[in-house]
Order: sequence, then C-alpha cells, then structure tokens
Amino acid sequence: MNKLKRLEMLTRWRGANPHPETELNFSSPFELLIAVILSAQATDVSVNKATDKLYPVANTPEAVYALGVDGLKTYIKTIGLFNAKAENVIKTCGMLINLHESVVPQDREALEALPGVGRKTANVVLNTAFGWPTIAVDTHIFRVSNRTKLAMGKNVDLVEQKLLKVVPAEFKVDVHHWLILHGRYTCIARKPRCGSCSIEDLCEFKDKTE
Repeated sequence: MNKLKRLEMLTRWRGANPHPETELNFSSPFELLIAVILSAQATDVSVNKATDKLYPVANTPEAVYALGVDGLKTYIKTIGLFNAKAENVIKTCGMLINLHESVVPQDREALEALPGVGRKTANVVLNTAFGWPTIAVDTHIFRVSNRTKLAMGKNVDLVEQKLLKVVPAEFKVDVHHWLILHGRYTCIARKPRCGSCSIEDLCEFKDKTE
C-alpha cells in the first residue's frame, strides 16, 4: 500500500472517530493494567462484567492483594484461564506495592517484568493510560493490517514494527484503537463486511465480500 492510501485510510478513521477509546472499563492506570491482564484470550465484555463487580470492592494494589488468589478468583471465575490470571494479578500487585510504591510504572521494562504482562499488554497500558505513541498488535490488528495491506508482517512483532514505521506521528496514539474496532466490527475474521466498510476503496484485500 502506498503512502497516500495509508494517509487517506487513517484520515477517514480519524474523521469518523476522532477520540477512540478502549472498550475495557477503567478509571485508573491500575484498573486498566489489571483489565488488560485479564483480557488475554477473553473478550472485553467478559472482562468488564468481572471488573464491574471487582473494582467497587478492590481497585488498588493493596486491596486486590488483600483478597488473595482464592478471593480474587470469586470475581474473575467467569473469565478464561482465571486460575493462572488470579496468580499473576496477585503477584503483580505484590510487585507494585514492594517495588513501585503501588504506582503503575511508565516504563516498558518495568511493566514487562510484572507477571502476566507481555509486550502487547505493556503497549496498551503505555498508550491508553499514559498517551504513549505505542501500537499494541492483537489478533484484530494483525488481521486488518495484513488483509488491507496497511502494514504486512508474518507475526505480531513484525506488524508492530511496520506500523510504527509507516504510520505518521499524528496518528500513532490512536491507530491501534481504530484498527481494533475495525477488526472487531467490520473487518471480522470469517467474512469481512466489505459492503459497509468506510475504507473499502482503499483496502487491497483481493477477496472482498458483497
């Protein structure tokens, strides 16, 4: 895809949704961090149902840590992989308390040292909580980037590197939200809704649907 097409694609997404937001419910960097840890291989809807009950009871590292693994499980047991996630969240809360004065660090290396936090989760937190121009590549972004030819790569790391290279600075903070929403509601996995797509004329996917 050439530079002009990319620019037009991003401009259209910005025009339709100038201030995109995550669909995870949160009111602090800590709440976002925990929600993103819980969202691995789970839907935002399922995570929100759990955290809507959890956060009124415990929404600080100390309060969640005090629940313990078994106490936390009672709130998140409807989420996939809840046993492992409960262990990771409690360990993460302990590290935040002991190493970071209960504050979510604005540092990639420190974030990725937390249990249950990989590069994608760190990117989401840095971008959404702190406004960093990072791009978290999930399955939706990987699919949309490759399918449209916006930024092609054989794995999520390569797609992230390509996006960071080709997306102009003015769009970098918001582009991963646009791509997620586009993949979640329009450019869906099995049968993309090309007929209702705002960028159909720019997209270079060969097998477009009616």
